[in-house]
Amino acid sequence: MGLPHPGYAQSMKQKDSLKFNKKIVPDIIWREAYIALAHYPELKDTPIEFKFKKDIQKSFMQAQPKISGLFKNKKKRAYFVMISEEIVIEDEVFDVTAVPSDVLIGWLGHELGHIMDYRERSGLNMLWFGMKYFASKTYIQEAERVADTYAVNHGMGKYIIATKDFILNHAHLSDVYKARIKNLYLSQGEIMMLIDELE
Repeated sequence: MGLPHPGYAQSMKQKDSLKFNKKIVPDIIWREAYIALAHYPELKDTPIEFKFKKDIQKSFMQAQPKISGLFKNKKKRAYFVMISEEIVIEDEVFDVTAVPSDVLIGWLGHELGHIMDYRERSGLNMLWFGMKYFASKTYIQEAERVADTYAVNHGMGKYIIATKDFILNHAHLSDVYKARIKNLYLSQGEIMMLIDELE
């Protein structure tokens, strides 16, 4: 994947997007998206559009297949990574410009982990996945831990840890929200064990 010329990116308005290797990426996050994508060579030819959205419930990002291609050959599917313009957690407002670069890379890497999972599923299986995800907390936990595992196994462990640290050590976030993150995602200890297994 060739790195777009920095001068080109800097000359564009924030609302504009870069296009490279079947990827569409808002200019404001192109560096972080490029770093995250570089860890997933399997996704080189997979169309992915990173797109800002007004509001994503209870999340900062969300990966999903494009509905129009859901029942196409798995290798021909295209995906969105939806990114909330801002997220309110316990009265604390975050937007993409306030998130440290390593944390943003980790978040993007986690969502690409979801896409790695999705690309092995049939269209019917994806529909069943969606229904179970919204109906079962246990299934949410399983799906989020799978995405974390994909990210760590693709060399993104330090970024995933940075994302956890950002959330769990943020003084203004409630213990209830932090407990939810601890329950649904891999713990820092589990991430370190996975990293050790890769070495």
